[in-house]
Amino acid sequence: MTLSDFRALDPKKIGSWPIAAKIITLLFVIGGIVALGWYLGWQGQQEKITAKEAEETTLRQQFVAKKTQAINLDLHVKQLSDIEKQFGTLLRQLPSKNEMDGLLADINQAGIGRGLQFDLFKPSSTEKRGEFYAELPVDIRVTGAYPDIGAFASDVAKMPRIVTLTDIALVPAKDGQLQMDAVARTYRYLDEDEVEVQRKSKQDAKKK
Repeated sequence: MTLSDFRALDPKKIGSWPIAAKIITLLFVIGGIVALGWYLGWQGQQEKITAKEAEETTLRQQFVAKKTQAINLDLHVKQLSDIEKQFGTLLRQLPSKNEMDGLLADINQAGIGRGLQFDLFKPSSTEKRGEFYAELPVDIRVTGAYPDIGAFASDVAKMPRIVTLTDIALVPAKDGQLQMDAVARTYRYLDEDEVEVQRKSKQDAKKK
């Protein structure tokens, strides 16, 4: 049917309309009802459904994550225990404040034991402090034969306490010997009061 055919129909005599006109009009009415229902209520409900679906997806993801954590809890506890043991082992390799003099004496004795002559053994007047430890550089200068200097460096590396030789410089000395300048870096752990001071210093620095 054309638009002119619809215009010719009498709206007061719908019963006498052709079947095609009735069907088309019915479809328009149903479409209008659906559109009105969508506008007045269904649209808001659909938005709520979409929001709830997104919330469900988030909750599922959280559930899977927490379930994975629960399954791996024993593994995490064991890993934490292993880390604490390793930290304790490393900490025992660092001397306390009272043991530093003994460590410096051990370094000096290691050189003397290899027949080296100490021309300089000067601990720094200031320590470089981290969160749990302090580093003390010691400027050293020794003179001796090359094999003895090498053996001394090896002895220092094998010490039960952590000591490293850095900034090494070798120059010829008298009678075919060598002179080695180096910095022996020794480390110690901070006591509880010193650790608290370091933490407070960090907190104050963050506030600034």
